[in-house]
Parts: sequence; structure tokens; C-alpha cells
Amino acid sequence: MSSADAGDDLYSLNAAKLMMPGSTMKVVTLAAAAELLGWDHRFETRIVSSAPLDDGVLRGDLVIVGSGDPSISERGDMPGTLRAIARRVRDAGVARIEGGVIGDDDLFDDNGFGDGWTLDNLPYGYAATVSALEYNEGSVDLVIQAGTTAGDPVAIQVRPDGSGLHVDNRLVTVAEPGTGALRLRRLPGSSRLVVEGQIPAKAAPFVRTASVDNPTGFFASAFRAALTAEGITVNGDAADIDDFLTKPDRTAARVLVSHVSLPLRDIAASMMRVSQNQYAEALLRSIGGRDKAVNVLKGWGLANDSYVIADGSGLSRYNYVSSEALVRILRRMRTDPKHESPFSESLPIAGRDGPLSKRLAGTPAEGRVRAKTGTVDNARAITGYAQTVGGELLIFSILANNFTVPPGTIDAAADNAILRLTAFTR
Repeated sequence: MSSADAGDDLYSLNAAKLMMPGSTMKVVTLAAAAELLGWDHRFETRIVSSAPLDDGVLRGDLVIVGSGDPSISERGDMPGTLRAIARRVRDAGVARIEGGVIGDDDLFDDNGFGDGWTLDNLPYGYAATVSALEYNEGSVDLVIQAGTTAGDPVAIQVRPDGSGLHVDNRLVTVAEPGTGALRLRRLPGSSRLVVEGQIPAKAAPFVRTASVDNPTGFFASAFRAALTAEGITVNGDAADIDDFLTKPDRTAARVLVSHVSLPLRDIAASMMRVSQNQYAEALLRSIGGRDKAVNVLKGWGLANDSYVIADGSGLSRYNYVSSEALVRILRRMRTDPKHESPFSESLPIAGRDGPLSKRLAGTPAEGRVRAKTGTVDNARAITGYAQTVGGELLIFSILANNFTVPPGTIDAAADNAILRLTAFTR
């Protein structure tokens, strides 16, 4: 823990020890991405075709070229719904497509998993594979509706359409009030999603997210449906460009529609406040991967042995970082004028929003702390800035691993430490 204003260290315990950071790894990813891309960076998704357009008829395929934009989704407030993009294709004069809709994800390699992601995580939306052509964060919502009495079937609605998932519903309704449990199972490369568990009778409907097997195919299929919904006839099927033995020649392709994302500063705020893993993974790939992030950290003077980068999101248990390294990164973000405001504003506020909406609420720390939390099995972390009663800004990083007490006990200890920081005076 150190002062961002005075630059001196106030307290240190095992600060150089490598620890699993959980989602506080997103601090590292965002800092490197902001340095290399800039806060005004926007992702461009292009709708192109090499086929002639004759009197409203496109005499061939429509190709969607991805740039790694993670924000095209039906969730949240990002302005990237597929219907809106499809409407622009219609406005460009396309009334019928004689070919199909092809998703081009070649900007990224096809290994969409982070190193060390575990098999039991992969069916869930938070562990969806990452593609250069990403829709709905590569996942769908499963809307779960229990029956009214024990033994009744449980209904599952999958939204949006086009995921390619085949749901094997093994959920059962149990007596009210019962103990609820839900588990997802799906193997990589398979579209069969097993949903099993028990839901108490008359339980209110709820939503769980599930990853799709092929995010690029999901995008293409959903976009084909959006084109149809906007009155455009599509004769061909939706396909991933990797489905072709010989990939379509785009050398003479012209851009029909260009969709540009919000700037990185807005994407970052969304990523950090909901701890969105796929956003972080897309950012790491967009800057060129781990080696590029390492080069940034080296340029800031961080020692090679103070971090290990396995993925961008923190889902992997192969990530390691010292609290000292995190504090140095936060100090860099604070002291560099181009980073200070957008980075700080991306962090959740204690007692107000994101994962911190309930933590430290109603205490003197509410509204005075901006921080990123991290959680994986047997790891809890919180890293950020705290404003003292005297107006001084302090930087802190608290990492805990391999504990046997309940996670809430760790959080309570961290919160007590943060309260001490906000009450600190010289």
C-alpha cells in the first residue's frame, strides 16, 4: 500500500510474492491494451462482398470480417445489435443475397481458450471461447422456469437463436422449498449441452449463461437471421470461413457496411464493472498476445519475475502476479496524464456499482474507493485506489490464496484494511 501523491510506501507484507490474482488480472490487461491501442481505439467490423450488386440482388456471398470487437451483443447498452447492422445492409441497397453469410475470424487464431482454463468451466458463459468475430460474448442465455409441483418438468428457453446448441434438459422440479442446484456439461467441439440439477417448485424464473461451441458460426447464423428479419432474402446458409477447404477470395471485395464500436474507454468501463472475461481476452489478442503485454510491463520497469501472464481475464489458475507489481501498474496509470482519468473511471466504486455495489456500502469508504476484485477457487483479491479523509490518494493491492476459511472472511479482512486506509491521516 502506497501513496499515489507522496510516492512513499505505507505498508507491505509479502509484496513480492507471486499470487493468483483472479479477475484483478484485468488490471494488467487493460493497462497494456490502453498503452498500445489508446483509449480512443475503436474496433471495426466490416460487411464486404466480391459479388456484383444488381438491382438489389447480391450475386454471391456476404462476408463479415471481424476485428476482435467484443461488444456486439444483445446484452447491456452497447450499440451493436445485429438487427441494427443488418438494417444498414438493407439501406445499402441489398434486398436479396443469392449466396450465404460467411463469418471471417482470421484476425485471431482458432485457439479461443485461455491457457489453463479447466474443462468444467468451459460450458459456462464466463468461459466462452474468444473469436475475432464475437457476438453476445460467445454465449446464450438459458431462461430456467421450474414447474409448480415436485416432479414437473423444468422449461429451458435458449436466447438468442442461432447458437447451434442442442440442449439435453435433465432438470427436475423438487418440492418447495427445496435445495436448488444446476450444472452445465459440454465437451469442447461438441454442440450438446447437458443441463442437470434440481429446481424448487414455484421458483421465480432465472437466467444462466452458456457458451456456444463456435462463436464465429454463431455470429454468422445470428446475422443471417437478422438480415431475414430486416426483409432481406438470403438463399444460402451461414458458415464459418474455416468450413471452406479453399477460402473465399476477398482481394476484390468492397465494403458495404462498416460497424464501428464505442471507444476503448467505454468498452473498458463495461469490462471492469461486470468483470467481463471475453472482453479482456479479446483485448489481449488485439494487442498481439502475451508477449506484447510483457513488453509494455518491461518498459514500465516491472521485473520479469513479478508476474506470469496466462490469459487476459484471470480465469486461468496459471496467472500469477505480485501485489507490488499491481501497485506499480496502478501508479503508472495514475501518473500518466493520458491514462489517469479513463483508467480510474473504469474501476467499480465501493458501495455503488459492479462487484463492489454491496461491499463497503454504508461505511466511510463508500464512494471513496475504486477497485477491481478477483475471484477464483481459493483466491480472493482486491486492487485499486482509496481516497483518505485528508484527501490523499492511496494505492493498494490485497491478494489472498490457498485459504481454508470461508471467502467472506477474507473479504471482511480486506474491507477492514481498506477502511483503515480511508481513515488514514498524516
